[in-house]
Amino acid sequence: MTDLKEKSGVWFVYDGDCPVCTRAAEALRIKQEFGSLFTLNARDINDDPLIDEINRRGLDLDEGMVIYTGGQFYHGKDALKFMAKHGEAKNIFMAAFKGLFWSDSLSRLLYPWMRGTRNWLLRRRRVGRIDNLELKKEPIFKSIFGESWNNLPPVMKKHYANSPYSNEVTTVEGTVDVFCKPPLLWLSPLMRLLGQIPAFNNNNVPVTVCFESDLNSKAFHFNRSFNFLNGKPYAFHSRMLQIKGNEVIEIMRFGLGWKMQYSWDGEKAILAHRGYVLELFGHFIPLPLTMLMGVSNAVEYPVDDNTFDMEVSITHPWWGQMYGYKGRFEVIN
Repeated sequence: MTDLKEKSGVWFVYDGDCPVCTRAAEALRIKQEFGSLFTLNARDINDDPLIDEINRRGLDLDEGMVIYTGGQFYHGKDALKFMAKHGEAKNIFMAAFKGLFWSDSLSRLLYPWMRGTRNWLLRRRRVGRIDNLELKKEPIFKSIFGESWNNLPPVMKKHYANSPYSNEVTTVEGTVDVFCKPPLLWLSPLMRLLGQIPAFNNNNVPVTVCFESDLNSKAFHFNRSFNFLNGKPYAFHSRMLQIKGNEVIEIMRFGLGWKMQYSWDGEKAILAHRGYVLELFGHFIPLPLTMLMGVSNAVEYPVDDNTFDMEVSITHPWWGQMYGYKGRFEVIN
């Protein structure tokens, strides 16, 4: 650990351009047993040993404030819990704070809303991110694939080249064969309404996919266009969010999401089914939909430096494979 011996008391590291964070820094009062309280505006100071250690530990200051005391770090909702537990209610702000974040359950429930409010306020003010971890310099999927990233073939790195908090776009084009059978085929109108996969049967369907970064988040957007014969292009949009490690959730219209696990086995990228969720106010609620929608899996095979094959399947425990599409894609840019 970076030498922090001189950091006695309680150190509160916050975003000085965030009005909520600034108000918290101004109002915070800590019980006397913890000693003096010190505040650090992360936007003004980047050469402090405490900031260095925060970066080394991978604590994202765009995702939450940090409290350091007695050799311990508290980040995000844990920092809020520390404030609620050890702060003194000497003003209205702290009294309300202690009432809202006194329990683990309330902290887990309320923290995503508070973080979302903070990010919304910064966007309204046209304030950029702190980016203390310099995430913009690395592809979104580098941390998802982990140690396997360096072993990926060139086409996979091109496919997953987008960096977060940017306007980068990667485009791939190809053709796919789409397979769908009852009972999923009968739900085609509902699938279209819900913004889900195209539930049709068709071969050699031209497809264009734009992978787009998000200026305000680490999300990875998929904008797909299926050009079916005798019909209008079928637009299918979703966005991917890394939850932790190689766990990712692909979120579609109305917040319905597919949770998956990414891996590279030396020959192919595997997107393994881990269940369905509903995104609601920043939370992901597990949905028991496997018996209704089946199990979704996908694989991607590198062909050459610019081309890869992809296969997607949905298999139901009773009715077998209900859906699938497979085809070959070329990275255009």
